[in-house]
Amino acid sequence: MDAIIVGGGAAGFFAAIELKRRRPEWQVVLLEAAARPLAKVRISGGGRCNVTHACFEIGRLVQHYPRGEKQLRALFSRFGPADTMKWFEERGVALKIEEDGRVFPVSDSSQTIIDCLQEEARRLGVDLRVNTSVKAIEPGWTVHLREGSLSAPRLLLATGGAPNVYPWLSQLGHQMIPSCPSLFTFTVNDPRLSDLPGVSVDRVRAVLETKPPLRQEGALLITHWGLSGPVTLRLSAWGARMLHALDYQAWVRVDWLPDVPQEEVRATFERLRASNKKIAGDCPWSLPRRLWRNLVADDSSWSRASEKFLNRLVESVKNCRFQVVAKGVFKEEFVVAGGVPLREVDLQTLQSKLQPGLYLAGELLDVDGVTGGFNFQNAWASGYLAGAAMAACELPKVNLEFPTGHDFGTKLSP
Repeated sequence: MDAIIVGGGAAGFFAAIELKRRRPEWQVVLLEAAARPLAKVRISGGGRCNVTHACFEIGRLVQHYPRGEKQLRALFSRFGPADTMKWFEERGVALKIEEDGRVFPVSDSSQTIIDCLQEEARRLGVDLRVNTSVKAIEPGWTVHLREGSLSAPRLLLATGGAPNVYPWLSQLGHQMIPSCPSLFTFTVNDPRLSDLPGVSVDRVRAVLETKPPLRQEGALLITHWGLSGPVTLRLSAWGARMLHALDYQAWVRVDWLPDVPQEEVRATFERLRASNKKIAGDCPWSLPRRLWRNLVADDSSWSRASEKFLNRLVESVKNCRFQVVAKGVFKEEFVVAGGVPLREVDLQTLQSKLQPGLYLAGELLDVDGVTGGFNFQNAWASGYLAGAAMAACELPKVNLEFPTGHDFGTKLSP
């Protein structure tokens, strides 16, 4: 073989396609352990596939990555969201940008993206092998399978968060960062939320009481198990390592009215004390009625509200505390923090600085983004640039054993 790619996901397919496009005469094999490749593409966006995000300014784009923000400029300046959209559109996939900036195929079906990738790989002659598990790798590069082995001077690992790959890379000298979940919901057992599944608030301010505390603003969704929605997922992403260390035991404070100062909230309640209306049925702001009723938890009229009650109500509106007792699962989209430290990878080529001929892409790198197409953008960009760099790298077809722990970094232009 001229090149072996392990991992039939978004990054692996993009790398194989770009490599084969530039080197049609090469033998390029793409190995996937599952029976069907592109599993995450299939389930992304509720089955619609959130291809990327229409954030075209690199400085703003990288702010959506809790890990890798500064380093990712090198990738996205060469293959950003506009390049991703152009790539698919040139291959017949019509895309649309939704109001929140997420990009989907017009078909609203992830199968459209899967068909595009598989057809392009077939057209170019990529040797895709499914149900093919890799048991070990050796420098040179030799990939040991359940039956037999393959060798090539170039090897790309695009295996996502697969834990069995970490020991291989550790043996090759990489200081692997342990993985932990990055996108997840908060399990909260609180009577104030028990009858509110499906209730959402368009904008809240949420503070995770960690050290240091984390703050985010955005939409919040109440579920059967607790808290979800964009604001929760952003807190989970930036707090992934701290929450993992705390065994997902923490407190979160929610300001249901982030645009209304606390003094104004208090003054509004004081004015309402002249009214005989029921407090639970008379919310002065556009909060969901059921949520307001649970925050009030009182059938009295405003005229009978005591100072103590008003203090409690101000606290419930502006500083509502919930105890997080566990992490939930964000749909079926599993994103992890951890992997190969970016300092050990040449981000111009995605080649390991420790092992010549070894390339790394996608979620195997210590990169993760918030929900909204950002993780796929990392996969497309790193896969594309790795494939281009592999095509430009002239290496002899011989097995060479390199000592680990040495910096063999090279600068290769695709």
